[in-house]
Amino acid sequence: MCNSFNKKFIDEAAKNMNENNIEKVPSTKNHQYFMQEAVNEAVKGMTANEGGPFGCVIVKDGKIVGRGNNKVTSTNDPTAHAEVTAIRNACKNLNSFQLEDCIIYTSCEPCPMCLGAIYWARPNKVYYGSNQEDAANIGFDDQFIYDEINLGYDKRAIPFEQCERETALQPFKMWQSKSDKTEY
Repeated sequence: MCNSFNKKFIDEAAKNMNENNIEKVPSTKNHQYFMQEAVNEAVKGMTANEGGPFGCVIVKDGKIVGRGNNKVTSTNDPTAHAEVTAIRNACKNLNSFQLEDCIIYTSCEPCPMCLGAIYWARPNKVYYGSNQEDAANIGFDDQFIYDEINLGYDKRAIPFEQCERETALQPFKMWQSKSDKTEY
């Protein structure tokens, strides 16, 4: 899904790839190459003590347009997972908030948060290396989050309670009538 606004910026980004330091990769490169690059990101970040052993690259037209590794502990940011940092990097390089025609290579199957970020970014496909079980075996077990998603608000480990709905609906009402909004 790409609106004309988004298409314009993707086209402009494609024209300026060298100016944005987007890495060109020979067309002979394949899944093994890109997955190795994701793994290299994981190793680089882990050995620099930036965070856990996770890495990601984002590819468009055979070129790496975004890189990321887990930076949770070095930035004190629980959202700084490899996929999120790579998405941020690719979106900046492409001057777009969507990853149309991009492919994500990530060293491990995405956690629930990264899965959500990936769906919002709208790439064409995701390739992952290790899986949820592999991650759980070294202490990165996300099953509790998957379990929480299906629970009612009153049964979750962290309580959720709605309050002040009418107040919170004000920006939604404004959004509906905003004439210059960028849909996404």
